[in-house]
Amino acid sequence: MPPGRLVLVATPIGNLGDLSPRAVEALRTADVLAAEDTRRTRKLLSHEGIPAAGRMVAIHEHNERESAREVVDAVTAGKTVVYVSDAGMPVISDPGERLVAACVDAGLPVEVVPGPSSVLTALALSGLPAARFTFEGFLPRKGRERAERLAAIAAADCTVVMFESPHRVPATLGDLLEVCAGDRRVALARELTKLHEETWRGTLADAALHVRAIAPRGEYVLVIAPAPVVEVVVDDDVIVGALRTELEAGASGRDAAASVARRFGIPKRRAYDLVIPLRPSTGRGRGSLDRPLGG
Repeated sequence: MPPGRLVLVATPIGNLGDLSPRAVEALRTADVLAAEDTRRTRKLLSHEGIPAAGRMVAIHEHNERESAREVVDAVTAGKTVVYVSDAGMPVISDPGERLVAACVDAGLPVEVVPGPSSVLTALALSGLPAARFTFEGFLPRKGRERAERLAAIAAADCTVVMFESPHRVPATLGDLLEVCAGDRRVALARELTKLHEETWRGTLADAALHVRAIAPRGEYVLVIAPAPVVEVVVDDDVIVGALRTELEAGASGRDAAASVARRFGIPKRRAYDLVIPLRPSTGRGRGSLDRPLGG
């Protein structure tokens, strides 16, 4: 008998109208419906008129490791096992990772029915750079690991997306304020796709004041702008000294200029202009420019 498949299905993060027709079909036709919380999934099935029909099993963070073997056995036996977490995409800060890994290790098919994602929804709403971003999930609650993750966010050269619970968001914003500049841009998104959806945008300093002035409700998605680029001003004398060192070591003028430009993060043209007076006055000897630099 050919194997079945494990199918991860993204479910609404708030608005039930976001459940796609493909997701409905996957839920309707699954041989086994595995859910992080069977009570929540039964409500979703009821809304769509899909019978559970004895297909439901609970797989959550506390039993996922043990359940993975059962999922592999079911898929091996030709069954289609659909897995849903409480909301959004399984695996992303939700259970499901061990199920996928077990099926992949067993050489069994895994599919995804994409759909709602609070990470991408908040990023799109934030108004912050979205070409490159990193997802931090929930920060550790305390200790060195938390401090290290906060430091990494402070230094990040791309937008950072993270989750936080309502009762911890004031403390987390306070910690971020300590390691980041107060004028760092941030967006706070909550209740996404729900009736009282809200996205607050401003500086980190103002965000810390904002959440202390209200009673935060609903899980938050924080979107933090990249760290500002700090331009280091390098004096011409420093660059010339580095060029002389390269030339005395036997580099050509062109190679010396390229090497120094990379080292100091300056335009190649600037290093090229400064190396010209340093080249020997006779012929194309050591330290001369073999050909002009581009860029």
